[in-house]
Amino acid sequence: MSAPGNVAAPGGRRGYAIAHLPGDGIGPEVTKVARDCVDEAAAAHGFVIEWRTYPLGARHFLATGEVLPDTVLDELRKADAILLGAVGSPEVPPGVLERGLLLRLRAELDLYVNLRPSKLRPGVPGAVGRHQLADLDFVIVRENTEGLYAGAGGTVHRGTAFENATEESLNTRAGVERCVRYAAALARRRRGRLTLVHKTNVLVHAGDLWRRVAGEVAAEAGIPLDYAHVDAACLYLVDDPGRFDVIVTDNLFGDILSDLGAALTGGLGVAPSGNLNPDRTSPSVFEPVHGSAPDIAGTGRANPAGAVLSAALMLDHLGEQDAAADLDAAVSQVLGAGAPGTTSGWEGALRQALAARAGAR
Repeated sequence: MSAPGNVAAPGGRRGYAIAHLPGDGIGPEVTKVARDCVDEAAAAHGFVIEWRTYPLGARHFLATGEVLPDTVLDELRKADAILLGAVGSPEVPPGVLERGLLLRLRAELDLYVNLRPSKLRPGVPGAVGRHQLADLDFVIVRENTEGLYAGAGGTVHRGTAFENATEESLNTRAGVERCVRYAAALARRRRGRLTLVHKTNVLVHAGDLWRRVAGEVAAEAGIPLDYAHVDAACLYLVDDPGRFDVIVTDNLFGDILSDLGAALTGGLGVAPSGNLNPDRTSPSVFEPVHGSAPDIAGTGRANPAGAVLSAALMLDHLGEQDAAADLDAAVSQVLGAGAPGTTSGWEGALRQALAARAGAR
């Protein structure tokens, strides 16, 4: 991977090479807005972006039969980060893009943390009317390469009365520990509260490994560790979300809980995510978590908030915290003023907010 900031830029400014995978459906529409906002913030903060676009996704697969060619993967490894739009089409069988593109990127680039912030913002009606802004501001740190998503298992006697299907959850001590270490470090930078979510009373082997490792890491970091069974955590997220700051959990539970968090804070349209390689041996991938929404593609009604907030996570990961804060604040400002009904309206309002922040400095 090229070291962040090593792209040649005029005037001695910092430069970053960002791979852009627009994807399908509304993906190109929302990531265009995100790109424009990143460029605006970059200009205000003295760095430049070199965008490198790769047309992967359903359209590419249907046209070529390729999902993620090795040559493209080699090029992606050289980027400082990857901004990904939604992928998917009813014309592509389930699992082809999910496993061939998304899960392969996570495995090949060792993106072992999936970061899913959930924050209630001004002007956004949450799913529970009594929740206040201060009640909902937590982050889910999901282990991203192991568990039930590791691909272990199989089927025998398919199509017969004796058909047997198995899925195995693979959990290594090294995989659990590095995920919990990231979550503990994040909790120390936030409010100092870490909660492990699992199902240790039933999943006694994997759960025991997670609980022992989490206890050791939390003690070493000097922060308290709470625990909740995953079913109880779902109840608490709805009934008392303020009890959570940083949640750390396994792949499947994190996948489920993060969508619940998105629903509580306004829906998938405003939900960002990062697939992180905290060791920085490969580029991390940032993407909004909504689908490709082919039913509204091209109508101009796509909400780019999730893509812009994902780009903010990307800038923060690259070390451009001030620019990241500008993007985050711009989204909150636009939402607080009443979200525009069109993608172009969003872009205009966001760029106006960014320009105002730049002018105020």
